[in-house]
Amino acid sequence: MATLPQIAVLEAGIFVKTQYIPRLAEISHLFCLKYIWSRSEESSRGAVEIAKQHFPGVECKWGDQGLNDIVQDSSLIGTAVVLAGQVQVDISLKLLKAGKHVIQEKPAATSIPEIETALASYKSVCTNPGQPIWAVAENYRFEPAFVESKKLVAGVGDMMNVQVIIEGSMNSSNPYFSSSWRRNFEGGFILDMGVHFIAGLRMMVGCEVTSVSAITSHIDRTLPPPDIISSNFKLENGCSGVFVMVVSSSSPKIIWRVVGSKGTVQVERGEVDGKHGYLVSLYCADGQCKSTFHPFCGVHEELKFFIHDIVQANLKGNGYEAEPRSSFVEGARDVAVLEAMLESGSKGGTLVNVKKF
Repeated sequence: MATLPQIAVLEAGIFVKTQYIPRLAEISHLFCLKYIWSRSEESSRGAVEIAKQHFPGVECKWGDQGLNDIVQDSSLIGTAVVLAGQVQVDISLKLLKAGKHVIQEKPAATSIPEIETALASYKSVCTNPGQPIWAVAENYRFEPAFVESKKLVAGVGDMMNVQVIIEGSMNSSNPYFSSSWRRNFEGGFILDMGVHFIAGLRMMVGCEVTSVSAITSHIDRTLPPPDIISSNFKLENGCSGVFVMVVSSSSPKIIWRVVGSKGTVQVERGEVDGKHGYLVSLYCADGQCKSTFHPFCGVHEELKFFIHDIVQANLKGNGYEAEPRSSFVEGARDVAVLEAMLESGSKGGTLVNVKKF
């Protein structure tokens, strides 16, 4: 029987405890979780206690020495980096330089300059193109709702207009509301949350956003500025659209809508029979509407693909191409759209071209 690949998870916060550990447990037959690392011993031990229900052999690592142990452990082939946005890229590159495959949480980076530096550094450490793998954990690209909606959009004729309306729920009852790192970099919650919604947009339309013109504002003083963004955008296929995001709303609603000459496709976040997910609706030219509900499973899917990729990359070596939806460049393109919107907003709505990667 083949030896299971060994991985480590770096960080032991809310998202690791509530998402990574449960989702990894669902595919525990595919790998061995060797370490959970955190800056503090207490945090690491807390996460390990939860993980031991599914991974009895998992060990604690913490602090600088623990991180160095992980970097130097040649038995580890993969790592999940779930750290604060400001430090993820540096830690990811340190692991990549040690020859380890990395799946890093979104956002891919906090700015365009950081992305450019990161890509140059990554290129310099790659033994072969795309090796070791640097993936970004953008679960929206793996949600079946967006996979289906992309196929449906291809069948509604010429694309006429696109609308993305985000009325979020980032208030004091949200576990991430007090997150200090999200408050301490430019873009704040708009950038951290917004990359999801841009990923969904880009997945649905199947092409890139080329330019934007945005107005930003700051209404909720408990949130970092800006907390509202309204942007016109243009796609490379010539179609125009609107992206509206309110970080904290009293009536949360999340919708993507693509209007075509022969029909309309809409994806709306919601709940059916106690399960949260997305309702995908196809409005046909004859007036009929066909809808399908897809429960959330993007985190499960992206982690399953990553484990598959690192196993195959180790077996096949040169020439293996990892799942493109996970690539660091895809994550960088999400950030680039939001950076352009934020730049335009800071300049009173000036047209800004989106940086290409």
